[in-house]
This record gives sequence, C-alpha cells and structure tokens, in this order.
Amino acid sequence: MKAIRFHENGGPEVLCYEEVADPQVAFGQVLIGVEACGLNYIDTYHRSGLYPVELPCVPGMEAAGRVKAIGEGVTGFAMGDSVAYAGVLGSYAELVAVDVAKLVKLPHSVDCELGAALMLQGITAHYLTHNTYPLKNTDTALVHAAAGGVGLLLIQMAKLLGAKVIGTVSTKAKQQLAFEAGADGVINYTEQDFEKEVMALTAGRGVNVVYDGVARDTFEKSLNVLQPRGYMVLFGQSSGPVEPFDPSILNVKGSLFLTRPTMANYIQTRVELVERTNDLLQWVGDGKLEVRVGDRFPLAEAAEAHKALQERRTTGKVLLLPAV
Repeated sequence: MKAIRFHENGGPEVLCYEEVADPQVAFGQVLIGVEACGLNYIDTYHRSGLYPVELPCVPGMEAAGRVKAIGEGVTGFAMGDSVAYAGVLGSYAELVAVDVAKLVKLPHSVDCELGAALMLQGITAHYLTHNTYPLKNTDTALVHAAAGGVGLLLIQMAKLLGAKVIGTVSTKAKQQLAFEAGADGVINYTEQDFEKEVMALTAGRGVNVVYDGVARDTFEKSLNVLQPRGYMVLFGQSSGPVEPFDPSILNVKGSLFLTRPTMANYIQTRVELVERTNDLLQWVGDGKLEVRVGDRFPLAEAAEAHKALQERRTTGKVLLLPAV
C-alpha cells in the first residue's frame, strides 16, 4: 500500500510518500480501507520529535473508511461498514488495522470525510466543554484559534450549553467564521491586544475559562483575563510549549486552576468513547453542530498540508485523502 512515513524527525520535508507493507489483521481488529484521514497538530509534534515515536513512523491519529477484512474475535462489524476512529497512530495510509474497541460505526447520514473530520477534534471539544471545565449558562469562555477545527467546534458546543464565547483569530476572514459559528465576540489579535479587549468585553470581570491550544504565545495574557478561581485549560501548543514558571503565580492571579488534558484520558473506556461520539453524531444529524472542512489535500501532499497548518493558512478541519 501507499503511506506517508518519516524516517527522522524534522520539518514537513521529512514526510515521504512511499510503498509500505500492508498491515496484518490481528485478533480483535478490522482492516479499514481509508477514505479520509484527519490532520491534527499532534501529527506535527510526532514529526518534529516533540512527542517521541518509534521510527520510521506512519503519522496520523484518526481516519474513516470501510471495513475490508475482519479478524478473529470480532463481533458487531461487517464487511463494508463505514467506520471511524481516533487515537490510533498510523492513519496516513491506504489501509489501517484497528482494534474494534477504538472504532465507531458511522450512520448513513455521515460520510467518511465528515466522519474523519469529526472524530479527534470533536471528541476534544466535547470533553473540554463537558468535563475538563463543564460550561454553565452563566459562564464566559475564551477560545484561542477560534477559526480552527477545534475552535469552531468549541464555540458551537459552548453555545449549546448556554455559555458566552469570546474567540481570538489572526485575520478578518477567520473573524467572520468565528462569528458565524456563534461567538459573541471575536478579537483579531494581529490588530488588537486580546487581553485588553477581553477585559473590555466582560466589563472588567474576565472569563471563567480559557481553552488554549496555542500555549507559549498566549499563556501569560490568558492567565491575566481569568476571573478568580478561573480555569486555564491548555490542550495544545501550536506556538510552542509554555516556559517553566513558578506555580505561585496561580495564587497571585486569583487562585487559578491550570490543567493540561489529553484525549486518551477522556476516552479510557469504550463506553465513554461511544457516549461522546453518539452525542457528536446526534448533533450533526440534528443540524446543531456543523463540521467545517476547510482544506483537502491528496495524501501524497501531506508535507504541504503540514506547512499550511503550521503557517496558519488553514481554517476548520484539514483532511488528507488517499487515492481510493
């Protein structure tokens, strides 16, 4: 089969489109013919070496496609079923063998592109808004990178929960996307100081929670806009990791909470995975949640897709499409 691999850590140029041995289906697994795989920032962390992986590595943590082979011990799945998964390394490929415990079936109303776009970022937005800091209708949240894949979903889920949302973006076009998703206020941080604007929009009170996937460039000012006992939810680091700091600063700024969640700890059981994805699929089916696919790249052009993501030229979800 064809797949993307990297044999050393580095920039997007280390990604190679090459022939790789077909995966073998083990007990409890199915073989998926991948129709779409999602691009996520964690893929760039694996590629760069920020999150170490065994080399050579096929990157990618989510995909959707159809069942092509079924291993021993598998029940509940049939040949040809449309399925999707998240949290399994090796998705930038034409074929992937996946444990059925990680799989969900897609309803007829959700095609494989939408399924791939929904999984990792949808689950992330779900646990952030429902569990890491469970939003209430009296809360105000700040969402950084509000026009990105997670950002647009965070806005919509926060509004479903009745909260107010302020977003930050880098362009006027992205500002419009965040407003269309339901944000109550959107700050273009290239033209405005987001700390001053957030405090103005909240009449000096600040926000209850910051959902921050940017990290280094936004961290300090994000702490400054939190209300006492507010939550700093650091779920990514697209600008780089936060520099070491004295935890007593959380006391000085109002007995703040800091957490660094990751998806694996919020889908530890199949029951939890199914509950979250059922919510997502239900909202999509009911028209309450829109998943915006902003860019599609052939799998062979994964390096260009990585460049576009890291240069902040993308909006919504970015998909890689194998030649099926």
